[in-house]
Amino acid sequence: MASFSKRAHGALLALAVGLGWCSIPAAARAQDSSAAAPRASSKTANNAEFLAAADEVLQQMSEITGLKLLSPLKKSLRSREEIRAYVIKQMNEEKNPAERYADARTAEAFGLLPKGFDLDTFMVNVLTEQVEGLYDPKTQEFYIADWSPVSDQRMVMAHELTHALEDQHFHIETWSRAARPNEDAELARDAVLEGSAMAAMVDYLMVGTGRSLNDLPEFDPSMLIGELESTPTLKSAPPFLKDALIFPYISGLNFSAAVLKSNGWPALSGVFEKPPVSTQQILHPALYKSGKTPSTVLLPQFEKMLGKDWAKLDENILGEFGWKEVLKQFLDDDRAKGLAAAWEGDRYATYEQKQTKKLILVTRVRLDSEEHAARFFGQYSEALEKKHSERSNLMRRPNFFQFDTPDGGVFLDCFGDSCVTMEGATRKLFEGFTKALDWPSAPPPPERPGAAPEKTAATLFSPVAQAAP
Repeated sequence: MASFSKRAHGALLALAVGLGWCSIPAAARAQDSSAAAPRASSKTANNAEFLAAADEVLQQMSEITGLKLLSPLKKSLRSREEIRAYVIKQMNEEKNPAERYADARTAEAFGLLPKGFDLDTFMVNVLTEQVEGLYDPKTQEFYIADWSPVSDQRMVMAHELTHALEDQHFHIETWSRAARPNEDAELARDAVLEGSAMAAMVDYLMVGTGRSLNDLPEFDPSMLIGELESTPTLKSAPPFLKDALIFPYISGLNFSAAVLKSNGWPALSGVFEKPPVSTQQILHPALYKSGKTPSTVLLPQFEKMLGKDWAKLDENILGEFGWKEVLKQFLDDDRAKGLAAAWEGDRYATYEQKQTKKLILVTRVRLDSEEHAARFFGQYSEALEKKHSERSNLMRRPNFFQFDTPDGGVFLDCFGDSCVTMEGATRKLFEGFTKALDWPSAPPPPERPGAAPEKTAATLFSPVAQAAP
């Protein structure tokens, strides 16, 4: 789902964070939240004054981070129209229309976006509203909006010029893309980029005080984002998109603060050499330090069972951040956060019927214990009921749950420390899927008067090689 990313996230990339790593929200004002929205009345900064200020801030960021400027940096002022054109160009280069369509439909299948939500238009509008400065690693050029005075631009410069310095040392675009196709891992790398730039920005704000981020144990990073709903587009945005846009900045800052706590900025190069492999490591820096990595989770090949009328739209990994967002749509924040923290690995796939555009969503998630798998079963079955208001023929057994909806059957089955779900399918398809996993057969559905006997899964699907569940 695009770095659930990009993108979002990413994706969780993610989907709404598509351009997140190269921009900082205009609302990021630590000392004056009233400066959250761009001011149309601001005079265009004098170019010479802008260049002098950028050079000064660049030198300060080099001193803060210990990253030397290796080659001259291009810098320029850009109008709102030019920034909007850049956003659209980046969106088209990041993913083609078919891939962006798949991201939006996958988010819809998970309940993260309403049906028919125009994600492309949203991303262009929100980033045009929010972006005051950006660093483009393709051209190795720093842009800043021409509608703000230099006095208001320095904090944006501090953030974006940190990206420029990191790029000269670590080649950030290549480094970020190296996580592909794992969008959860790519979102984690985005969080390193944004979080380290946020950390550098905090240190910049404290220049002359004799203190740094390490001296602020009670520091609340959300104060740097300000009031997100100060911009028109975000006022009506689905909660998931707000969370996905913020994640690399706030969670990334918390991660960076934890990593830099002991050894300061020299530790940054170690993070680029050994990047976090999941959003779980970003959310829990101790797991990054301990080297805990996710389990590899695979899905059976499903296309042959579905037939030629269906096409796979997307297949990837949600990660802890993605599952937390899915659960938050239907459960309270505390339950969603606690349940997602038991994540050990996952895989999802979405399929679309070519003519009707009907969707089937398949997930497989591994938890850190059988106890937590049982907890997941209980709470996610509740979430599925809330997600599908029109349901009938509900059947609940130990570790198995199903019901019918106008869009097809919904199934949840847990075995050992793992759970699988399928939405929009038939019982036959679900049985074939679990047969391919070599799982025990689900309890039979109640017999209905006059119903024809169903074919067995064995006649529908031959198992494929799988990792141990």
